Amino acid sequence: MHTVAVLALDKVVPFDLSTPIEVFTRTRLPDGRTAYRVKVCGPEPVVDAGAFTLRPPWGLEALAEADTIVVPGRSDLGPVPEEVLDALRRAAARGTRIASICTGAFTLAATGLLDGLRATTHWVAAAELAARHPLVLVDPDVLYVDNGPLLTSAGAAAGLDLCLHLIRRDHGSAVAADAARLSVMPLEREGGQAQFIAHDLPPAPRGSELEPLLRWLEDNCADELTLDDIAARAGTSIRTLNRRFREQTGTTPLQWLLRTRVRRAQHLLETTDHPVDRIATQVGFGSPTAFRDRFKRVAGTSPQSYRTAFRTPRRELAGTR
Repeated sequence: MHTVAVLALDKVVPFDLSTPIEVFTRTRLPDGRTAYRVKVCGPEPVVDAGAFTLRPPWGLEALAEADTIVVPGRSDLGPVPEEVLDALRRAAARGTRIASICTGAFTLAATGLLDGLRATTHWVAAAELAARHPLVLVDPDVLYVDNGPLLTSAGAAAGLDLCLHLIRRDHGSAVAADAARLSVMPLEREGGQAQFIAHDLPPAPRGSELEPLLRWLEDNCADELTLDDIAARAGTSIRTLNRRFREQTGTTPLQWLLRTRVRRAQHLLETTDHPVDRIATQVGFGSPTAFRDRFKRVAGTSPQSYRTAFRTPRRELAGTR
């Protein structure tokens, strides 16, 4: 039987810890047999999980016996005990599959095993992961990344996606689909982590010379604006405008305008029942096709899928039409 060791470190996130326990222990093979043996292990006899403490039944020796190791996230991203890092490195050298959930990627990255590989974590922590571990290719826009023996997932429910993906790798789609139904989850979700991120644009520093222009762009983003129009409003040359935008927002005027339009479209998709083509016009895109293409680049999913996931309940839409 395939053994899964779930690593419980101090400040473990309870949701991340419970996800692999629940998903793998409930998984059944077609003949009804249990598909996985799950062992919760840790370096200490008592683990602080925030709202409660737990006593892992197994120590780090369970990592040596596991076929798969799952590393949940921690609310405290401080140093990981060296004995834990060494145990993970030894397991990887033996060919053990290791998967992290949420900020568990920080623990996995601290071993050096992710150097040179693509990885993900909760979008809130992605920049920090990239800063701490510059050799890791951090992708904040996906639900999980599969590098074969090393896998990482984004936060919260993305841990479910990762566990179901592992079950499908081990036992096929039929077994994984049954596990997904027990978890009340689709086997695959459209889009990625990007659709759950609030795509606020990098603001200019308060009181900067660009602040009035950015407010004007937000108020007039539905108009057909060219770079000449924006430069004329700013009272400067296009070259100077581009330079100031780069310095103060980290992007270009037209990229900023497109992101503003997508952000406005997200609000309309959530709060109105306007057709997608109408929203494309309302937010300033010249064609529905251009709108759908830009929206998917920014949000990681289609406008209709975004609406399905985030639309305000109909009873709350009264008066929005």
